[in-house]
Amino acid sequence: QVRLVESGGGLVQPGGSLRLSCAASGSIFRINAMGWYRQVPGKQRELVATTTSGGSTNYIDSVKGRFTISRDNAKNTVYLQMNILKPEDTAVYYCYAKIQRSWYLGTDDYWGQGTQVTVSS
Repeated sequence: QVRLVESGGGLVQPGGSLRLSCAASGSIFRINAMGWYRQVPGKQRELVATTTSGGSTNYIDSVKGRFTISRDNAKNTVYLQMNILKPEDTAVYYCYAKIQRSWYLGTDDYWGQGTQVTVSS
């Protein structure tokens, strides 16, 4: 079994910062891409940021220059540093990872349980 556990969400004022963490555990042979999605009630889940095993990163335009994704491959953990937060960043944030559980298996997508981020004064 593979499990992704997130932490770091909460309530912050506009202009503030939060750091999300997501640790993968269980039967893991290799982790390829890792990243973060977010979802607001009534809207589709949107991809916020991704990072490959080689360290390449990608962001949606609305968070460029404010959010930074990083990963610690030794700890199977991905982070999302969120700065200059805006009310429109309010959402449930989900981490995901493309994980290969064994050398003879393909890659599957795994998701965290979600963590609420609320930006409000």
